[in-house]
Amino acid sequence: MYCNLGNVSVSYETYGEGFPIVMIHGFTPDHRLMTGCLEPVFENQPGWLRIYLDLPGMGQTKGEDWIQGSDQMLEVVERFIDNVLPEGKYVLAGESYGGYLIRALAAKQPERVAGMLFICPLIEANPDLRILPERRVIAEDQEFLSTLTADQMSRFAPLAVVQDRYNFERFEKEILPGLHAADPVFLQKIRERYAFSEPHEKEAQPFDKPVLFLTGRQDHVTGYQNVWSILEQYPRASFAVLDRAGHNLQIEQSGLFTALVKEWLHRVAESENLQ
Repeated sequence: MYCNLGNVSVSYETYGEGFPIVMIHGFTPDHRLMTGCLEPVFENQPGWLRIYLDLPGMGQTKGEDWIQGSDQMLEVVERFIDNVLPEGKYVLAGESYGGYLIRALAAKQPERVAGMLFICPLIEANPDLRILPERRVIAEDQEFLSTLTADQMSRFAPLAVVQDRYNFERFEKEILPGLHAADPVFLQKIRERYAFSEPHEKEAQPFDKPVLFLTGRQDHVTGYQNVWSILEQYPRASFAVLDRAGHNLQIEQSGLFTALVKEWLHRVAESENLQ
């Protein structure tokens, strides 16, 4: 379905009913990255309305000319939420670039945001300011990898810390379709204005609601050390650095991912008296 905001129409999907959670994917993939890792978490977790959107230029949401950078991306997300959820509290989940957006959104709407989940979050938009580990492969199934084409390997291998059939099949189902659907010309324009013109969270009060930061020890895209520098802004945050996990942590450590997200949901429900 679509949410028409006048100068942009945002594609989104909803599942379940109850307390709303808005899920925001990273840069270039689409909502399928988030549904793939999060819908299994909710199989036995009733009482949550899950809202998955496609950011402009990604998935089924067109990148409009007036959207020039992350400032306008944030504006679209904020207007989308105000349209779909005009009142009441909600929860945010963001992966990579989605994490960059939800931090700013919570700073703008602190009274409405009841909790946040960060999956391999982008903290520093400027790559030169990121503290990153060396790229490293922890485990690989050479027999399976030999069955892949050169094109498949070129797309899968650069981010994969665990290179086997399970990880490839989930990458192919949840991430690759979004990469194919993305508008590369539009996204290059956004990359040129990737950082917000003003750091929205700079003047914000500490966010005293349940938060979960999930980071990969081998994530050479956004890293994990930059998260530590902002942790004091989130007095109720759990911060996990998972070994055997890169920028596709939600796939490479799917068991721990599910367990930690369920625990975070419990903390949100407890905080909001949802039990």
